[in-house]
Amino acid sequence: MKSKKVFGIVVAIIIGLICAGGYYYVALPPINIHAPGFWSFVIVALLLILAVYGLMNIKKPDIRISDAQNFDARDIKIKFKSKKAEAITKLIVYATVIVVIIFIGGSILSSPLVNASKYQQLITVSTGDFASDIKPVSYDKIPVLDKDSASIIGSRVMGTMVDMVSQYEVDDNYVQIDYNDKPFRVTPLKYGNLIKWFTNNGKGITAYIKIDMTTQNAESVKLTEGIKYSTSDHFNRNIYRHLRFAYPTYIFDTLNFEIDDSGTPYWVCPVKKYNIGLFGGVTIGQVVLCNAITGELTSYEVKDVPTWVDKVYSGDLLVELYNYYGTLKHGYFNSVLGQKDCLKTTEGYNYIDIDGAIWLYTGITSVGEDQANVGFVLMNQRTMETRYYEIAGADEQSAMASAEGQVQQLGYKATFPLLLNIAGEPTYFMALKDASGLVKQYAMLNIEQYQTVATAETVSGCEKTYIALLADNGITIPKVLEDKTASGTITKIAQMVVGGNSHYYIMIDSSQDIYDVSVVDYIDIIKYNVGDKISFKFNEGTNVKTVIGITK
Repeated sequence: MKSKKVFGIVVAIIIGLICAGGYYYVALPPINIHAPGFWSFVIVALLLILAVYGLMNIKKPDIRISDAQNFDARDIKIKFKSKKAEAITKLIVYATVIVVIIFIGGSILSSPLVNASKYQQLITVSTGDFASDIKPVSYDKIPVLDKDSASIIGSRVMGTMVDMVSQYEVDDNYVQIDYNDKPFRVTPLKYGNLIKWFTNNGKGITAYIKIDMTTQNAESVKLTEGIKYSTSDHFNRNIYRHLRFAYPTYIFDTLNFEIDDSGTPYWVCPVKKYNIGLFGGVTIGQVVLCNAITGELTSYEVKDVPTWVDKVYSGDLLVELYNYYGTLKHGYFNSVLGQKDCLKTTEGYNYIDIDGAIWLYTGITSVGEDQANVGFVLMNQRTMETRYYEIAGADEQSAMASAEGQVQQLGYKATFPLLLNIAGEPTYFMALKDASGLVKQYAMLNIEQYQTVATAETVSGCEKTYIALLADNGITIPKVLEDKTASGTITKIAQMVVGGNSHYYIMIDSSQDIYDVSVVDYIDIIKYNVGDKISFKFNEGTNVKTVIGITK
């Protein structure tokens, strides 16, 4: 009889462990007291053990058929096969209750309600100088695509890959990176379904998509050896499972697909750091880099992450950290009730490439219903460095509505603005998209006087019109509009489509500059080739000079 009891206990434990192991393999909770998923795992495991052990040790109720008419379920009392079984069952119940209490209590004690000052100090905000920090940017570095437009272009590129389109799909990652000192978005492909994974996993995913955010050119980058670790892989090659088994205690944030300077694909895997209590004050403490082809893993402290890595902190996390900083200056209850001196980020954000790093841009407004910004912040996605600029003006939604009003007859929609330095003025820059999501025009709008709006089909044309508007409104002196001349022998000439129009980009032997010639405005440019002599007028401004006249 005793051996039967021992056998029952062993079987219950084994079944419970098998169920818990299956749950762990699928859910992949970190073995870390700071992870809510870990506590959920413990609670589920205890409940499974309780269910299995209890069912094996509860006596069957003794109900006679003759008593069926008078049967009442409330009269059934749970009886165990032994006192020991009853004690063990109660112990499991108590343990489950204690774990639940710790989880709930830890959540409350880790919240801003109790730790407002600690949350407010999670980031350090410095005051920046707009003119010195944000230099005028050349056309070849202004990102004109947002993620949605990049996704449309990526899908079209996928459609041209006839050898792969039936087996793979485009992942929706599209992380913005700095690659060779220019903004790009990159995303891997993914297996179409489980069957297609079985038929293709031997060679892996043999390409990823790279999109130039300034020219809208996209390409499929073919790999000599395929990606073997991805979000669409299964079993131990699934990137999440690969990471979990290597780092069972790490609490990973959103994974990002990036490429290094040589184009090798990696998964950038930020590791959360909890700074307040059990579950509060999340920042990033470490970063694991996973070579997507070989699966090789390397863990870095944030300060030691290679410089080609761009996205350590997600946009949502950075915005959350600033909102703690801006709203909790006078405690939690002030942030909810009086809201004195409370500032928050506006709805939405965008990214800009500054000095080889990707910075998040978003406006700052007071907590209320006004439609004006008191300033804006730039937040480095690799280091969390945060700079605040006190420049009052229209908020982004008002700016987008103003830009859309300029082209209301066309029905274009504006992307969330970027902040640029145009002629020394803080300027919103937006792409204007048609109903299919493709970029058709561009808009520039003065932050402080948002009725000053310029639109054009090219970035250079938009800037030219915008600077003229600034001058007409007495906002700035249009020094960048001073016309200059150049002449020489053409050493390079390349055609490119920008905003649906053909442009020729020319270099001559007497200058290192690049000259932009619009075919629409100067059709004769198609007659020129390398080696021909040419003379023209151009606007002095950014690195790419806008040609405003060809002379003979």
